[in-house]
Amino acid sequence: MNGDGKKPPMISVQDLWKAFGANQVLTGINLDVEEGSTCVILGGSGSGKTVLMKHMIGLLKPDRGKVVVDGEDIVPFDERDLERVRRKFGMVFQGAALFDSMTVYENVSFALREHSDLSEDQIRAKVREKLGIVGLRNVEERYPAELSGGMRKRVGLARAIVLDPKIVLYDEPTTGLDPITTDYVDDMILTAKRELQVTQVVISHDIASSFKVADKVAFLFKGQIVAEGPPQELRHSEHPELKHFLQMWFGKS
Repeated sequence: MNGDGKKPPMISVQDLWKAFGANQVLTGINLDVEEGSTCVILGGSGSGKTVLMKHMIGLLKPDRGKVVVDGEDIVPFDERDLERVRRKFGMVFQGAALFDSMTVYENVSFALREHSDLSEDQIRAKVREKLGIVGLRNVEERYPAELSGGMRKRVGLARAIVLDPKIVLYDEPTTGLDPITTDYVDDMILTAKRELQVTQVVISHDIASSFKVADKVAFLFKGQIVAEGPPQELRHSEHPELKHFLQMWFGKS
């Protein structure tokens, strides 16, 4: 606990800068993600959302700044220490990224076989538990092609949480989905927070989805977080770029 009684953030990004050649992508990012909360990083294409997420799991090293994960600054870490930190993360990719040639059971159990010494019975019980949490039952022997888009996303989440991570990252989870499937994915994110008490970071440009699932929205524009706060607070922000971005959904009311 801090002196004010609050828990330290699960993720703290401090004065983060990153350029690729002459292209300055991040220009002094500061962002705290509280433990057990859902933070949505909202922004248009090219705003730096994915680059920021890659720094959070140590796939990129910044030119300057800190990335503190669960109390540890991971920027100076070597690959061995980064691998240890990454075990705290689960990742849900944009297209679910399931192995088409594997059944649901094989997809979800894959990380357990790689990173645990559990018996086959223990693995099966763990897989069923995680599929149950995301609302899927009796689908273990089906293949991804036999599932709806929403079901594939849920299998992706089950796979992401099978090692009991502290943090789950979602990369554009509703991109390309119809409104009904998007609702399923939003509910999945809310359920994961409620059932698992995990910290969640969602990268998105989907305004409606972001405002539904977020405890905090951080709006990224040209490599900087120019506004952040609870969704309803940002709804009334006077920041010109955020107002313009939100008008695409809210209208000019």
